[in-house]
Amino acid sequence: MGFDWSLPFGGLGGSIGEPDAAPVHSITLFVALLLTCILIGHLLEKSRWMNESITALVIGVVTGILILVTTGGKSSRILIFDEEIFFIYLLPPIIFNAGFQVKKKQFFRNFMTITLFGAVGTLISFVIIFLGSRKLFSILGIDFLDTMDFLALGAIFSATDSVCTLQVLSQEDTPLLYSLVFGEGVVNDATSVVLFNAIQRFDLSHITSSIALQLLGSFLYLFFTSTLLGIAIGLLSAYIIKKLYFGRHSTDREVSLMMLMAYLSYVMAELFDLSGILTVFFCGIVMSHYTWHNVTESSRVTTKHAFAALSFISEIFIFLYVGMDALDIEKWRIVAKSPATSAGVSSVMLGMVLLGRAASVFPLSFISNLFKKSDNDKIQFKEQIIIWWAGLIRGAVSMALAYNQFTRAGYTQLQGNAFMITSTITIVLFSTVVRT
Repeated sequence: MGFDWSLPFGGLGGSIGEPDAAPVHSITLFVALLLTCILIGHLLEKSRWMNESITALVIGVVTGILILVTTGGKSSRILIFDEEIFFIYLLPPIIFNAGFQVKKKQFFRNFMTITLFGAVGTLISFVIIFLGSRKLFSILGIDFLDTMDFLALGAIFSATDSVCTLQVLSQEDTPLLYSLVFGEGVVNDATSVVLFNAIQRFDLSHITSSIALQLLGSFLYLFFTSTLLGIAIGLLSAYIIKKLYFGRHSTDREVSLMMLMAYLSYVMAELFDLSGILTVFFCGIVMSHYTWHNVTESSRVTTKHAFAALSFISEIFIFLYVGMDALDIEKWRIVAKSPATSAGVSSVMLGMVLLGRAASVFPLSFISNLFKKSDNDKIQFKEQIIIWWAGLIRGAVSMALAYNQFTRAGYTQLQGNAFMITSTITIVLFSTVVRT
């Protein structure tokens, strides 16, 4: 798959005369904005209310306003969102680094609880959002969605934003909470994407017990197969580096091999229609435990910081774009014709997110505690509140899935689709800013 730079990176509302020069100007400006986010984020590092994600959102919104002014209200973006770019290029470094940096002892000690929250909890939230939104939209007279759209909404708004959550929890100060929220976030994202893809493949306009069982079987197959693929590629990388000992000849080759093997795990999972998120996450865990200890000391330092840097840049990129896209004039012009409907859609979806999260966290915490012998291992009520609160953030995965369902090539034409995209943006911005 190649890049068509003219598609995702357009000119500033046609103000640049030469078509070939437009992508270069747009990319230059976007890179400059990324640098600005990092510099301002550093200066505000000790602020309680600001972190890199909020900084990028604010800068994105301000940039969107400036572009709107300079283009006479025609555009607020310097690129058009493409969910493929998000899933293929931006998400893998974030998820891999999360697995590479995780404290494995805490993670595997709570693995069953994490799976309970991440898989079963997401399914509970999915069902509640699907049924609740369908019923309430019917009461409000909102009739532009069909069954497939409501099912897609269940998957879209079940996806939490582990990226932003990890920025407000400390792995050192709260290891149990960090492990649970972080692990749940990764499994949750994978579950949401698998559910969304399954909805596209199956004919769910008339759900039967047979189709439901097929959906469950498909999910279990994807979960375990994706995990095994990630482990296998991680072990293969450790074996190759240990046997060939690249470090004797070139640290560059050693580091390059680790990076490419990590990315290979993700694209192979996508090639075989598996969950790339789960695959690259478990590949990161295995590589940090085996491969990393077989490389030279200089390669260890290099890979640790290189993976962290790629993840950091990807996170800033995502939040910066979300901030700019929040002011996309095309969508807001459409929904401005029916502001009451727009407010109703956003309110219903936000309420369903809150309810779905509560219905999954508290009952599942109770079930998890039944199997814990020590009181220290049990999830206390205060911790349950934090887990519920931390998982309310909706972010880039929700945005990408919403664009996939309700837009064509980054553009929104239908009024119903515009309502859903603007509501998603509203909830993402609201949950990120208020939660942080």
